[in-house]
Parts: sequence; structure tokens; C-alpha cells
Amino acid sequence: MRAGENLNRALHGLLEDDPSVYVLGEDLLDPYGGAFKITKGLSTRFPDRVLTTPLSEGAVVGAASGLALAGGKAVVEIMFADFAALAFDQILNFASKSVTMYGTRVPLPLVIRCPSGGHRGYGPTHSQSPQKHFIGIPGLSLFEMSPFHDNRAVLDRMLALGEPCLLFEDKVLYTRRMYEVDEPFRWDLAGDVAVVRLDSGGSDPLDIPLGDLDYVLIVPGGVAHRALAAMRSLLLDHDLAGVLMVPSRLYPFDPSALLPVLGRAPLVCVAEDGSAGGTWGGHVAAGLHTRLWGRLSRPVKLVNSADSVIPTAAHLERDVLVQDATIRRAVLEGLDG
Repeated sequence: MRAGENLNRALHGLLEDDPSVYVLGEDLLDPYGGAFKITKGLSTRFPDRVLTTPLSEGAVVGAASGLALAGGKAVVEIMFADFAALAFDQILNFASKSVTMYGTRVPLPLVIRCPSGGHRGYGPTHSQSPQKHFIGIPGLSLFEMSPFHDNRAVLDRMLALGEPCLLFEDKVLYTRRMYEVDEPFRWDLAGDVAVVRLDSGGSDPLDIPLGDLDYVLIVPGGVAHRALAAMRSLLLDHDLAGVLMVPSRLYPFDPSALLPVLGRAPLVCVAEDGSAGGTWGGHVAAGLHTRLWGRLSRPVKLVNSADSVIPTAAHLERDVLVQDATIRRAVLEGLDG
């Protein structure tokens, strides 16, 4: 099953099981079913709870926030994550603050879905990964779709938090299959985090033999396939064995359960899309530096996209965005440093 299909089924199941859930967004209704067909079939089955809206992200998020504040549950589709900037005021100054600013905690179950990322030739204003602009807002949680986390479980978890959440969905993942990792790797879940490692036969995903730990990669879901390609190349071409960790919840992110592995790694590398400066990766690196002071043999390595707009032409886009070769090079440089 492809990730887009998994997400579509998750939305169908959510609306079927919970009559208080509404889906709002632009061009959601059948036969169009959204820009990436993720809402396909929803309006036919649930015509009263799948609402197409005017072209105003601020109005959509504001209306959905009010709906959630009044006792409903709302899932919003932003057509491209870039356009979440148009709803930033509603997210920052209304939705996130409404959870706590009335003297007692008030539930506001709201999910804002944001198709993000490049590698599709959509150009500067339809290809960004703007996660960093939402890091550190009190009352706001960030998640990212991954090929290892079932989307229904993720949506249930987000709504159960009773606070506004952003779900970033790398557009390339929509057409990729879920749960597939080629030999000699295997994957397991360690709580919230998917752990990909060499298949050494153990059942505990965090029981990593020392000989299988030359580095650890921590990436969000949209970068997972590129990280896997880098791991394969590092193993076959350089005889370096690594572990990949892919969290579902980006912020807040608690790496406590992962510290025994991270503290033994010769190198920890965090790779993400989006330009450097105030990023999720920087937040993770700072947290690991504090918790693992004295145990890290090297600084945490950070990998980001170039400090540039994202071109439309494929060959120029590749030069700006993070590639598997970028990650591979960062690991080799980090181990040599």
C-alpha cells in the first residue's frame, strides 16, 4: 500500500468512526478529491462533514479552530505547505493560545495537513519544507508522515492531544510504498520512533551490536528514503554500518529512550529538508548535546537544504535540496573530522 492510499483510508476510517470529525479545505470535493487525491471519496460518503472552502487559508484554519473549540474535531488540508504562511496568524495567535489562555485547559482537537517538500519540479512557492517556522510555539505539536507510521494511528494520536497539530506530508511519499525496507536492513518501532538497522536477528530495536554502529541518522519521514539510500551506499562502498531513526512527532521530541544508542554512536547526524537556521534538526542537536555531554565523541552533524529558493528545473532543484549523496558525504566528513 502506498502512503497516499494509507492516508486516504485513515481519513475514511476516522470520519466513519467519529461523527464529530469534519474535514475542511480547498477543492476537496469529488471528483477532484484534493490536489493530491488524499480526500478522494470522502465527500461522497460524508457530504455533510467534508466542506470545501474559499481560497483563504486564514479563513479555513480560523473556522476549523472555532469548530474544534466549540466541541467538534477538525482536519484541515492546506493545498501546499507553503500556504500555511497565510494561516500563520490563526495558528500562532488563536489556535495554539486558545488551549490555555482561558484560565483552564480547553481542548482544541485540530489537525492541519501540509503537503510539503520538493523533488517534484513545482518551483519556489510550492516546494518548501517550512517546519522550522512552527517549532517552539506553546500549545502546538508538529508531526511528519513517514513510510513506517500508520496514518490512522498518527491522526488518532494527534486528535487525542486536544491541541492544534501540524502534519507535514512530503509529497514524494504519497506514491511510495509503506513499511518496505530492502535487505540487509529491517525496521521496528521503538515507541514513537521507527528504527532501521542491519538485520542481526534481535527483537529489541534498540539492542544494537557495537559492531553495527558507526553512526546514527535522525531524519523526519520525508527524508527517510534518501537516508536509506545513503545507508546502503555507506555499507556497500565504505563498510560503515549505521542506524536510522525516524520519529513521527517532531515537536516536542523527547529522545530519552534513544539515548543509550545515541550515546554509543561515533557520530550522530540529523538531516532534514529546509534551509538552516532555527530548524528542527538544530533543536534536536541542542537537546542531544545537553543530554549526552561528555559521551559524544563528535559534534552532532546537521544536514540542510541550501540557502536558496527552490528552482523548478530538476537539475537545479537537485543542487538545492538534500539528496542521499548529501547525507552520505556528511557522514563521511563527520567521521573523518
